[in-house]
Amino acid sequence: MKRMLINASQPEEVRVALVDGQRLFDLDIESTARQQKKSNIYKAKVARIEPSLEAAFLDYGAPRHGFLPFKEICRKLYKTKSQENKSNDRQSIKNMIEEGQELIVQVEKEERGNKGAALSAFISLAGRYLVLMPNSPKVEGVSRQIEGDDRIEARDVMNGLNIPEDTGLILRTAGVGKSNEELQWDLDYLSQLWGTIKNASKERSAPFLIYQESDVIIRAIRDYLKGDISEIWIDNPDTHKKCHEFMSQVMPHNLNKLQLYKESDP
Repeated sequence: MKRMLINASQPEEVRVALVDGQRLFDLDIESTARQQKKSNIYKAKVARIEPSLEAAFLDYGAPRHGFLPFKEICRKLYKTKSQENKSNDRQSIKNMIEEGQELIVQVEKEERGNKGAALSAFISLAGRYLVLMPNSPKVEGVSRQIEGDDRIEARDVMNGLNIPEDTGLILRTAGVGKSNEELQWDLDYLSQLWGTIKNASKERSAPFLIYQESDVIIRAIRDYLKGDISEIWIDNPDTHKKCHEFMSQVMPHNLNKLQLYKESDP
């Protein structure tokens, strides 16, 4: 029997384990002291353009500016419409964006050493079954991990979805075998989330955090809770309540798997 065990009773860190009987086959640990920025979405301001690097440095609210390569800037953010149609290869970043310009960006890589975070204007929003890419209209497909007949079936289901204009979409492995209705529900949820992010970005000037990626517990439930996971045990009442609220919205049919662990043994 496969279970998800969530140890959230320790103040220093949270641990999420996937076990098959007594065999551990996956383990995620996240420190509670360090705030993760990866996949967070910010409204940022171009602080400096470096033509020699074909990149810009953005103030997104952190002490150290983030690094945005030219190739990570979508065409709709270029300064003029006439420039949108010109090839990236022939244009310099200094002609495409300008200092002080405000952009919605996502953290691709955390800060490391003396390097700032790597940023991208190609936003990706991961749902239960799909990944929505609102600035990547040419991206449409299925995860590379999906193979054979599953891949063919997945493409057929994807073709039946009502995808918003100028939006890319990728089917995750968890979406294999799901109905058109289930996938459309996930797509509508992600589309609504992107609309909320865009509206929030208009409320004030950069820099500020618009959207914070879920913590390790919510990500684990979102990404790893498949049909073969029979139980989820959580040893902290507050965390159990948070997971119950999340699952009630996104996957209510799995609520019967959620259990609060009250025993004295860890």
